[in-house]
Amino acid sequence: MSFLYNISIAFYTLMIRIASLFNAKAKEWVQGRKAWRNELSAAFGKDDKIAWFHAASLGEFEQGRPLMEALRKDYPEYKILLTFFSPSGYLQKKDYEGADKVMYLPPDCARNARYFVGSLRPVIAVFIKYEFWYNYLSALKKQDIPVFFISATFRKEQVFFKWYGSWFRKHLHDIVHFFVQDEPSAGMLGSIGISGVTISGDTRFDRVADILNSKSENQDIENFCRGHKVLLAGSTWPPDEELLATVRERFPSLKMIIAPHEVKEERIMQLIASLKADTARYTKDPAEEWPEKQLLIIDTIGVLSSVYRYADIAYIGGAFGTGLHNIQEPAINGMPVIFGPRYHKFKEAADLIRLGGAFSISNENELQECIEKLLNNHDAYSSACNISKRYMLENTGATEKIMKGLEPYLMK
Repeated sequence: MSFLYNISIAFYTLMIRIASLFNAKAKEWVQGRKAWRNELSAAFGKDDKIAWFHAASLGEFEQGRPLMEALRKDYPEYKILLTFFSPSGYLQKKDYEGADKVMYLPPDCARNARYFVGSLRPVIAVFIKYEFWYNYLSALKKQDIPVFFISATFRKEQVFFKWYGSWFRKHLHDIVHFFVQDEPSAGMLGSIGISGVTISGDTRFDRVADILNSKSENQDIENFCRGHKVLLAGSTWPPDEELLATVRERFPSLKMIIAPHEVKEERIMQLIASLKADTARYTKDPAEEWPEKQLLIIDTIGVLSSVYRYADIAYIGGAFGTGLHNIQEPAINGMPVIFGPRYHKFKEAADLIRLGGAFSISNENELQECIEKLLNNHDAYSSACNISKRYMLENTGATEKIMKGLEPYLMK
């Protein structure tokens, strides 16, 4: 199985290199890894105490961020390496000040893993949620470096729990400890004989609570929203925006803020054309003109989390495609959250639907009916708001639990 795995990694890397000839994201994936040995050797000294964190992309980074910041505060003698697999994560967080070095993780071949781990010699390695790179895990095991997974989730559909998954299960037994989000995940690990598990919850709850407590204000957004009910649609894709266009027609007095998942100019222009509304752009139009517009498009990255507090209802995109985006930021601001049908892999979404703080819709009629109920039924709206915020606050604390678990290894 090891041979087949290494062949698959080599084939995947080759395909990315071929794709890089005509695809910008693939090109960045390749170019960003070219000088990784030099980057690594220049980043740290031989006597540095290093904690290595690995995130697949931006979402996993946000889960790891509270832990990195807690470690920085409690153990300032440590230096932090943050690696990414995806360009979408690296390009947005390559200047993250909470890490001493941010770089791409080299492809998971045995030679790369041996060199990377042998050169870095971290005190601990923390993998966030997913990303099981087996050559790296083997290299860490051989060097007696403890490995932890945080905010992890496991489901019976994964290869570890299949009859043919023995090779993959073997590597899970090399992990020192799993900090999982929920009881079903702990149960799945227990079913294959893994006992080093703590149900710590999801560190994203701590992250969004920190954002809420920062009280970041945006006076221009507040001026746009003042005196109106506002629907804020975050991380949207075209299928989401087709439905939102019908909302604008059904509720002409409802103001809307849309922050699409992609902010390329071509994408923004397509969005404006499809909505056919009196529109302002966050980066292009003078803020003093925004209050006269019906629609505001957030055409930049890094603003959305500070905008939710000014809206009344949130719609979160992605659940008509590959999967739902982050609903925690609007929820902790105490508002109802609406999204599409593909949410079942996200515990917080299922929980909030069950409790009454979130709503899943499948078509334009269901979306319009949901918005109408929330706008016109004060009791239903207030109940959803209270449920969302209470649920979020009750689920904070994962970072503290994980730090207590890491403490014996960090103090060596």
